[in-house]
This record gives sequence, C-alpha cells and structure tokens, in this order.
Amino acid sequence: MLPFSRLSGTSNNAYQSPLETDRDSSVTSGSTRGRIRRSRSGHGSTFGTYFRRMTSLPQMDFELALWQMAYLVISPRRVYRNVYYNKQTKNHWARDDPAFHILIALCMCAYSESVLGTLHLIAYTLLIEFLGTGLMIATTAWFFTNQFMLQQQVHAVEQSVEWMYSFDVHCNAFVPFFLITYVVQFFFLRIVLADGLICRLFSNTIYFVALNYYWYITFLGYNALPFLKNTIVFLYPIGLTMLLFVISLFTFNISKAIFALYFE
Repeated sequence: MLPFSRLSGTSNNAYQSPLETDRDSSVTSGSTRGRIRRSRSGHGSTFGTYFRRMTSLPQMDFELALWQMAYLVISPRRVYRNVYYNKQTKNHWARDDPAFHILIALCMCAYSESVLGTLHLIAYTLLIEFLGTGLMIATTAWFFTNQFMLQQQVHAVEQSVEWMYSFDVHCNAFVPFFLITYVVQFFFLRIVLADGLICRLFSNTIYFVALNYYWYITFLGYNALPFLKNTIVFLYPIGLTMLLFVISLFTFNISKAIFALYFE
C-alpha cells in the first residue's frame, strides 16, 4: 500500500519506474533490518544494564519498586501497563533495575531472621523457594512461549519473549504469594497449626488463594505481550489447584507440612 501523501497527490494509474521500486524496497528492507538489529541489541543490553545498576545504589529506583509491589496486590493490571512504556523507551520488555528483586530478597531474609534466625532457613526460602523455583518456572515459560505461542506477524518486526521478562513475571506473581503465605499466615499460626477440619480448611484456603493469585498474575504478565497467542493456558493450573485443594481437605494440613519442612 502506498503512503497517504502519495495517494493524495497522484492518480491510481500513476506509473512507478522499476528503479524507483527497487529503491523503495531496498530502503524498506534496510529499515526493517535496522529495527531487528536494534531489537536484538536491546535484548542483549538488558543484562548489562541490570548488573551495572546492581553495583550502584543511586541508580536503583526503590520507590518505583515499592509502588509496583503495592499495586501487584491492589491492581496488578496497572503494573503491566508500564511494560509498554518500557518497550517504547528502552526497546526491551524486562526490567533493567534490580531494585524490585532486591526488595523481595530482603523481605524474605527479614522474615527468616524474625522466625528462626538461622542461615539454613534463609538459604532455603531465598535460594530454593524463591530463586531456584523461579529460575525453573521462568525458563520453562520462556521456552514454551517462544516455541508454541508466538504469533506469525508478516508486516511487523519479529519479537520473542525475553528470559529476563519471564523471570520478572515470576517475581511479580511471587509478591502476593509471599504476602499471603508468609505475612498473613503469620498472624493466624495458632489457627492454621491446630487440629480439626475447620483449621485445616482455613490453612489450605490460604495456600489455595495464594497459588491462584500467582497463576493469575502470571497470566496477566504474558497476556500483556501483544505478539503472544493463547495466553489463557497460564490459567489452566487453577483447575489443578482446585482439585488438589478439595483432596487436601480430607488428607493433610498444608501449613503443618510446610512448617515441619522448615523447622524440623
């Protein structure tokens, strides 16, 4: 299709020479290649910027990170609106500021210190529960989305899901999960650790809500990317969670099992 300015100045039967056609096509292809190169370079520079900021405290925006944490609980959709701003200004989808991840790590360390005060618990919650599980989930989602969920866009620059963005999605989803299972549950320890069906129901409901919130925010994260299709699959684990929740009511107390793993 010809540009609008050309349509307004010439008739539909206007002749265009082969030389002009070749020149236009070469300019277009060159522009496309340039955009692709800029896109790839933007992906590659994310790690460099991230680690440079990690070594410089003034370059980390903790105020924005706290704002994002608050809105992940209040209105998670609002957080993912900033993804488009990130893409337009920095040419990548993922965060290049480690402040958000550092705050999560500090929260988990503070919780561990207050409960037990041992390096064993800090290492388990931070390195295994948050980082280890996050790396596994992020890598799986990154591979799955790039292999099976990319839309074919003929007249657009080819895009893919960045691994750092997948890890960001996990971190975003982990914030409300952490607040529900660590902070909220802490105030109800006498109830969730007691015997009886009502206490078991209360305990398992806490983890049921936390897990479903995790999958919902994960869905919002990938649904925010315009080049992905069928992102509804990230809501499918909610069905499995509901089934496990019903089964657990007749078998065991999740809070008791978790605390036994941590403290015994």
